[in-house]
Amino acid sequence: MAQYQDSTLAPEVRAADLLRRMTLREKVGQLTQRLYGFACYRRVGDQIELTEEFQAEVARYGGLGALYGLHRADPWSGQDYETGLTDLLAVQARNQVQRYVLEHSRLGIPALFSSESPHGHQALDGYLLPVNLACGCCFAPALLEEAAAICGRQLRAMGIDLALVSALDVLRDPRWGRSEECFSEDPYLSAQMAAAVVRGYQGQGVDVVAKHLCAQGETTGGVNASAARIGPRELREIHLPPVKASVEAGAAAFMAAYNEIDGVYCHANRWLLTDLLRGEYGFQGFVMSDGVAIDQLDAVTGDRTASGALALQAGVDMGLWDTGFQQLEEAVARGLVEERQIDEAVTRILTEKFRRGLFEQPYIPETTAYQGYTPQAYPQVRALAERCLVLLKNTGGLLPLSAASPLRLGLVGPNADALYHQLGDYSPPVRAGAGITVKQGLERYLEAARSAVRLLYHPGCPMFAQDDAMAASALEAVSDCDVVIAVVGGSSSRFAGAGEFDANGAMKRQSQITMDCGENVDDCHLRLPGGQLELLRALKAAGKRVVTVLLGGRPYEMAELDACSDAILCCFYPGLTGGEAVARLLFGSAEPAGRLSVSLPDHVGQLPVYYNAKDSYCPGAYYNAGRPRYGFGCGLSYTAFAYTLVAPPAPDRLAVTFQVQNTGDRPGWAVPQLYLHRTQGAVTSRVRQLCGFEARRLEPGEAATLTIPIPPESLMQWDAAMVQRRLPGRIQWFLGDSGETYCEGVFVLP
Repeated sequence: MAQYQDSTLAPEVRAADLLRRMTLREKVGQLTQRLYGFACYRRVGDQIELTEEFQAEVARYGGLGALYGLHRADPWSGQDYETGLTDLLAVQARNQVQRYVLEHSRLGIPALFSSESPHGHQALDGYLLPVNLACGCCFAPALLEEAAAICGRQLRAMGIDLALVSALDVLRDPRWGRSEECFSEDPYLSAQMAAAVVRGYQGQGVDVVAKHLCAQGETTGGVNASAARIGPRELREIHLPPVKASVEAGAAAFMAAYNEIDGVYCHANRWLLTDLLRGEYGFQGFVMSDGVAIDQLDAVTGDRTASGALALQAGVDMGLWDTGFQQLEEAVARGLVEERQIDEAVTRILTEKFRRGLFEQPYIPETTAYQGYTPQAYPQVRALAERCLVLLKNTGGLLPLSAASPLRLGLVGPNADALYHQLGDYSPPVRAGAGITVKQGLERYLEAARSAVRLLYHPGCPMFAQDDAMAASALEAVSDCDVVIAVVGGSSSRFAGAGEFDANGAMKRQSQITMDCGENVDDCHLRLPGGQLELLRALKAAGKRVVTVLLGGRPYEMAELDACSDAILCCFYPGLTGGEAVARLLFGSAEPAGRLSVSLPDHVGQLPVYYNAKDSYCPGAYYNAGRPRYGFGCGLSYTAFAYTLVAPPAPDRLAVTFQVQNTGDRPGWAVPQLYLHRTQGAVTSRVRQLCGFEARRLEPGEAATLTIPIPPESLMQWDAAMVQRRLPGRIQWFLGDSGETYCEGVFVLP
């Protein structure tokens, strides 16, 4: 028995033995992930036929390193419930592919299966979560970890080895179409949520490929994949904390980002992918490229073979859909790379395969158990959807509404009855009845409550067009209503219209505008699209009490929307059960728990409006505009809380202890947040910087004594020489919630 076939040996030993038996061509094949998995098969009735393209790829390399997206279903892949992998086919196809690879591999090397899971599995019958920007609003990493664990269990049941999970991007410009993939504008909150997602998936036996490394959320003007024009300090302070947290949580792999940082593409950045990630952070896994990103290095090299060599030398181990890594044999022949560099990358991939036990158990049980992962069976996602909703305004205590009153309730807006507008980008087709729109949620809630409320619905206006006649019809329909719920916002849904996709699956061109958010759908003005704002104006002019439910994937301009609304509920894409969550919160069966994970501007011209600006200037000091309408951490409750300081922080006690009491007559969620501001140090500080938080539900009159520790890193600065040090000096601290400060003080570090 060869060493690599001996399961009692360590994965590293087995990988080294197998490597020395491989040809250069076979090695390159382990690093190449060129195929679109959804194009590797044809569905013929209840059977799967493997395509000639797939068979040729396996023949070319004598095996297959990894296969991306076998189960992916969406308009780009062209797979749905008629053409894609559903029921038993989903697991049978996976085994069929693996069997073919093993039977045509000289050394019997199995393939890895990677799959998109930015907010749940992008597959038919996938367990879907709210998008990251929504999840950030819950300020509850433990709950997110529980929900992510359900995703991990489902992916494991489907035979997925690698989950491609959005976890690293920090939102610094809401014009960016991928805003929804970010947990927050804040690095500490983003890091806590990223670590939770990694633990959730990997605790169930599915390895995370955390993306994107790094600073993709910085952007130039909000344009996708644009340059991050920042220096090393901004990179360290804002964008790297989620990366470090993911390493510490045990992430198996990272995906490099499309953008450049100060002129160096991430895929060509050896300092980032090797010196920092492996050297400083101690990462032991592998790095995957983003889709066709290696080929985009041609902008620097002018030579596809050189592009592949450049990425490999920087620290990329596995390609994705590119041709640059296919040419690594030629790169060796031309002296652009040494075979030992290829060996290093191949060793990491083989070690992953041995560690996962694929050589001993290459196949999975062929059952439909994966279909049992639904919100009904696993309600973690329902709890998450409720906790993500943020009540921003509630004039005169309009909310919660009473189901017992004979209320005439109007419901209008293009997002009121549009399930796919609740799901976000990277979402699969869903079965009829699998999700609940706001309209359906209200109808079901009122029916179950045997309510006297009469609900009158009109779509109101198109999402992306002006239709005065339709708006007039809506006003007439709700003319006698006491309160009108206007469900407005945007959409990242690819299912609503035709368009052209790029080679990496991003929207390249919309034949008609049906999206205002999503990958490659960037927005220069942040206004509500179409005639939605005009609809709100008309409702307000008619004297209606308006509850605005803002449902989208990014912040919008808030000044006029706020002026037209008596109450505002902010719902970043809340997922399949979002309509149920909205209904429960509007009628008080659920308590508002969310706090904004990102600041909402009055006007796009204010950008940037993130709360943690540098203290070297006065942010938002325009003569005709102030700070954001609703800042980071804002969010109201249906009750009230009182805070009492118990023990302030001190040099020998780096924590704040306080009591919070529910002083109202309803249960509610308090979300105390601790911020710091260094007033003495080596370089400019930030106006405020979050360093801790907790979410606690309290019954009426209930009090809790809580302690929020101050992480040591929060007291450190990257000095002028870019050395991270704990410096002496004065530190201000602020304890607050809902945008208010309840306790504050100063302590001095010796």
